[in-house]
Amino acid sequence: MVRLENLTKTFLLDGTQKTVAQDLNITFPTGKSVALLGRNGAGKSTLLKIIAGTMDADRGRVVSTGTLSWPVGFAGSFHGQLTGAQNIRFVARVYGVDTDALVRFTEDFAQLGPHFNLPFRTYSAGMRSRLAFGVSMGIRFDTYLIDEVTSVGDAAFREKSQKVLKQRLEDSGAIVVSHSMPLLRQLCQAGAVLEDGQLHYHDTIDAAIIHHQSIMKATVA
Repeated sequence: MVRLENLTKTFLLDGTQKTVAQDLNITFPTGKSVALLGRNGAGKSTLLKIIAGTMDADRGRVVSTGTLSWPVGFAGSFHGQLTGAQNIRFVARVYGVDTDALVRFTEDFAQLGPHFNLPFRTYSAGMRSRLAFGVSMGIRFDTYLIDEVTSVGDAAFREKSQKVLKQRLEDSGAIVVSHSMPLLRQLCQAGAVLEDGQLHYHDTIDAAIIHHQSIMKATVA
């Protein structure tokens, strides 16, 4: 379970105040995958970072039960001078999981070949995403936070990523940000639409997508 209590976050952009969250009170149920929808710039990734604890809210708090992942695929905490393998060993120690097992899983999943033992700073953006997604899937969490990560790599890698993600979600919940409505229908049972600082929860993914599409049509009009 992830609960937002009076959560508020605003930014000042070019002299204009942008409200991402305004006194949000909502509960993401235990064991359920929820799509987080909204137009570009609504603040979906920002909200996900606040839930993960990598960004502070202005007011309010996030309460969770069970283990909560960092935003899946996020590579910002990897050290550029360390190799991929060394970074994975560090993550394993931080989260208290079997180091060798996590290294083996990530190396096999990311398919980086000899680059796995080269400094992270030498990686391309795609290689960084593959490594980050691999280590994210290698650790079991009660709730995964997912932000557009299954779009990296070629078709075969994307298919593999979606397959292992579906396997993880058989036993875990998730909050998922994606522009792919077919993918969200595959992964999620419910949805929440973020618009003008308000979050509207729907018990079914179809109802959430209909709400989101109505906003998009109004924006275009």
